[in-house]
Amino acid sequence: MRPAKEESEHTIALDGRRVDYKVVRRRGRRGVGLKIDGSGLTVAASLTTPISAIEGLIGQHADWVAKKLGEWSERRIVPQRWETGATIFFMGEPVTLMIDVGHRRVCVERVLSHLFVRVKTADPADVEKAVKHWLKKQALPHFAQRAFLFARLHQLTPPQVFLSSANGRWGSCNSRREVRFSWRLIKARPALIDYVVCHELAHLRHMNHSAAFWAEVRRMCPEFETLKKELDRHDHQFRAF
Repeated sequence: MRPAKEESEHTIALDGRRVDYKVVRRRGRRGVGLKIDGSGLTVAASLTTPISAIEGLIGQHADWVAKKLGEWSERRIVPQRWETGATIFFMGEPVTLMIDVGHRRVCVERVLSHLFVRVKTADPADVEKAVKHWLKKQALPHFAQRAFLFARLHQLTPPQVFLSSANGRWGSCNSRREVRFSWRLIKARPALIDYVVCHELAHLRHMNHSAAFWAEVRRMCPEFETLKKELDRHDHQFRAF
């Protein structure tokens, strides 16, 4: 008797391009489904669906497959370099790292579009630590200031604001009226930061994601849908380190 689930790896040529895909077969599955994510193309099918039918479906959706694979390829995280000439983002602007070694005391200073990092050695781990520390120092006062401003504008008691190191969510709010923002959000442009601030402040009135909650977000940030999509598009970039 065949198992209830089977997985296999295959390759197909689409417009002269080799595309690897995985087939996941399950007993009781009806129809064939295509899914593309960070791991590539996955096909869901029944235990008896022939490969010819699967590849026929992939061929019918060749343009969509190519488009989605391209989008996911662009979203792959490129490892951050910690050397002179490398770029990080600060409040939506690219900033070029300038590493200056031979200093006993670590110092990080932004001058226009450059971030001067004075460290003892050029060890990437030391540079990374210094830059992260600097970003966090900029993040907390900015987030707190924006939260205070929007709270006052919308007749809310300003919450306590803290930083988090979360890499899976940009912000959170609890019943103690404490709001936390991932320090990585400081890489985003100001309008995107404001959207996240408004999102969390809306939880002070609605501790859920109900229709009333989203109406509150819209009241605070009318452009929130566009901003949310933009933040999602750059998600991988801001979470790179």
